[in-house]
Amino acid sequence: MLRFGIDLGGTKTEGAILDGDGRERFRERVPTDPSSYEAVLAGVARVYRRMCAHAGDAPHALGIGTPGAVSHRTGLLKNSNTTCLNGRPLGRDLRARLGRDLALLNDANCFALAEALLGAGRGSRVVFGVILGTGCGGGLVIDGRVHLGRQSIAGEWGHTSVDPNGPECYCGSRGCVETYISGSGLERRHADATGRPLAADAIVRGWRARDAGCARSMDAFFARFGRAVANLIAVVDPDVIVLGGGLSNIDELYTRGVDEVARRVFSDSLDTPILRNVLGDSAGVIGAALAGV
Repeated sequence: MLRFGIDLGGTKTEGAILDGDGRERFRERVPTDPSSYEAVLAGVARVYRRMCAHAGDAPHALGIGTPGAVSHRTGLLKNSNTTCLNGRPLGRDLRARLGRDLALLNDANCFALAEALLGAGRGSRVVFGVILGTGCGGGLVIDGRVHLGRQSIAGEWGHTSVDPNGPECYCGSRGCVETYISGSGLERRHADATGRPLAADAIVRGWRARDAGCARSMDAFFARFGRAVANLIAVVDPDVIVLGGGLSNIDELYTRGVDEVARRVFSDSLDTPILRNVLGDSAGVIGAALAGV
């Protein structure tokens, strides 16, 4: 049976088809229109119809990765940084729109599942996947299965607070990990400190070129990364941590960043491998396909 996966992101909606051996047979990526809930639903439906047409309506499982998670209490989506989805019955409405059952899974969990089964975490029992992108998410995979937790928030390390007096987060808390070491967090903290708005990649380039303001921002970034990941290890103690998202491409995370974790970990040594992802930005849509029903 084919496996269909759709990764619903804040900026793009991507569909992929895997065959029974996990080989990719189709992929399409289109911009997400976050202007309204209805626009998001329509975009997912268009991608799904294209996938069905490509597969000739062959039998398939379907999984959809989304920002946020479904509340067990209400059945509505919560904690999404694509805010038009919050408080909406996304799973129910997609099932009605597409005319079939599907699995709905947080996008960071999709990333973690793909990397645990087919990527950098393959062969490890407990894998924690970290997203360092526009936001800062995470997912926990144990024995090849996503661990959601009682409230479907297992792995949401990006919304643990490292400074209760820090900047306000969209979630309503202050000083969340996401406000410091996501791409948007790095950009905002740099602009606050220097008065110079720069994109995250420009900050990294400036630091490498010995710009003083960028150097201060990156020093703070690595220190906060070290503190946040050390906290994560103290709670979960996974066999491996896999980094994904745009900032995971910063080579120095695997040297300077790991050193900052080692300085703060609650142990006599840092034994936890902290690895770059293998599947790249394909991991989300592959994980959605693997989770499909």
